[in-house]
Amino acid sequence: MLDLAFSVRDLARTRFALSPLWEVVASVRVLKHPAEHPLHRPWTDQARRRLAASELDWRLLADLVPDPPRSIPVFIAPPPTTSVADLGLELAVLRATPPEKVRSGLSGQRAPRSERIDRLRGDPRRGLGELAELVESYWEIALAPHWPRMRSLLEGDVLHRARLFAEHGADQLLGDLASDVAWDEDTLYVGHHHVRGSRQLGGRGLLLVPSVFVWPRVFSVVSPNWQPTLRYPPRGVATLWERRSAVPQALAAVIGRSRARLLAGLDTPASTTDLAHRTGITAGGVSQHLTALRTAGLVDAHRSGRYVLYVRTEAAEVLVAAAQARRDEADVPPSG
Repeated sequence: MLDLAFSVRDLARTRFALSPLWEVVASVRVLKHPAEHPLHRPWTDQARRRLAASELDWRLLADLVPDPPRSIPVFIAPPPTTSVADLGLELAVLRATPPEKVRSGLSGQRAPRSERIDRLRGDPRRGLGELAELVESYWEIALAPHWPRMRSLLEGDVLHRARLFAEHGADQLLGDLASDVAWDEDTLYVGHHHVRGSRQLGGRGLLLVPSVFVWPRVFSVVSPNWQPTLRYPPRGVATLWERRSAVPQALAAVIGRSRARLLAGLDTPASTTDLAHRTGITAGGVSQHLTALRTAGLVDAHRSGRYVLYVRTEAAEVLVAAAQARRDEADVPPSG
């Protein structure tokens, strides 16, 4: 168990960010042990085929993401300094890592070991350049095709938690992050298998990073060289790779099948592109239906950077819940 003690200043400096570079690192962990991550099997199967066809040698990445109890060196995916999800910016930070930080991160009893890592430690400047190029290639092959949908899910989670904070305060925000995380009396308790002890955040606040590939665990950074960070699974990650959402038939009979499908698909905030992927409706059709649903007060839109995320309104939540309840009642066999 890791205990993170907050001060008033820490609460004031707590923030959210997305990290494409961390998703690369976390996805490598999933690829190395696909049987332990059945939730991501649709992605794993496709990524393995694409990587094999490309003949990309990604063994250095695999070496740098070792199995516990060895640790992942923080410098290969440091906590992002901005809230903008920008892989290029993160790779620039990676390339600029001081050699002493590289050597320090690759030393110690829990650091990963291999001949490729030894070469990186021996010549950090050259090795970091090669590592950044490898990450770029891996990203384009394995993650870039899925990033719009992943980003929509991650930004939707941040939007949800921002609303929690606005409506219920920091207690609700920090107490609802993950099953392994609990908030009590100004301390965040994080369940870890290999990390224990108590840490003072020291006025630096906590960086909260939703991450697709950490599920069902949480990962933390408590090194004095970086802002304390908690990487946690976002809401709705279990449905990320699903193609279509179930349509409440009773609701479809009232507002139409396509609009009912869209409302059902908005169990987490989503962009137009993501909704088209989730529902099988064309992007143009999604846009037209969302306009009608917004006019009817069933959908709201929120801008997040360059994207617009759509969410169900309270009225829509009532409609979907009522239709689901009717369906559940119909599925129950009569007694007697």
